[in-house]
Amino acid sequence: MKIGGFQKFSLLDYPGELAAIIFTQGCNFRCPYCHNPELVDVAKADSLYPEKQILDFLKSRKGKLTAVVIGGGEPTLQEDLEDFLDKIKAMNYLIKVDTNGSIPESIENLVNKDLVDYWAMDLKAPESLYPLVTRADIPFSSILKSMEIIRESSKSYEFRTTFFDKLLHLEDLEKIQNLLRPGDKFYLQECQYSKTLDNLSSSAEIDSPSFLNWQNQSFLQSLIQWGNKNQVKIEIRKL
Repeated sequence: MKIGGFQKFSLLDYPGELAAIIFTQGCNFRCPYCHNPELVDVAKADSLYPEKQILDFLKSRKGKLTAVVIGGGEPTLQEDLEDFLDKIKAMNYLIKVDTNGSIPESIENLVNKDLVDYWAMDLKAPESLYPLVTRADIPFSSILKSMEIIRESSKSYEFRTTFFDKLLHLEDLEKIQNLLRPGDKFYLQECQYSKTLDNLSSSAEIDSPSFLNWQNQSFLQSLIQWGNKNQVKIEIRKL
């Protein structure tokens, strides 16, 4: 496993659980607003955490921590992800995987092996804007397939969109909304510009009002009402 970052404790990343977070190195997307730019290019890692060091720490925290979150980067790019998760499962931890959904075959394999207890998948944009936002040549059919695999996994899951307001508009959110199905949980979260892949930060941008503010309350309320009507749990998440 190529592990580029490690957080020993989090109350926020696995709902209802005390979790450690493992950040894998390398991603096949190049989203300009990515807030973990140091994890994107596998060749630019300053140093990687030894797998044994991480596993030894988790072993020492059994009974104190209850879950492990695997994020990145993009975890499903890791060739030995299955073996790594199997070792964590053997310690009786709950496992959550954060994914961009670009490799449905890997997701399906992990579902079939029953190695993941909670899935969090990003919906970057409506179909027409996916290549522009991700700067990757990924068939949108792969995104849709991953959504269906996760839905049918019988595990807890969420879909989430970071509102990149330099590119996305309200009508784009309506198109993303149409991808959701009864039983889905969807988080709409604001974009942070303090540290990004394309160095988007500036004092003007940092001080500007968030999209998720009172000016758009009517739209956000209508989105939540739509969710209630269609059995989709929608929440607004401020980072």
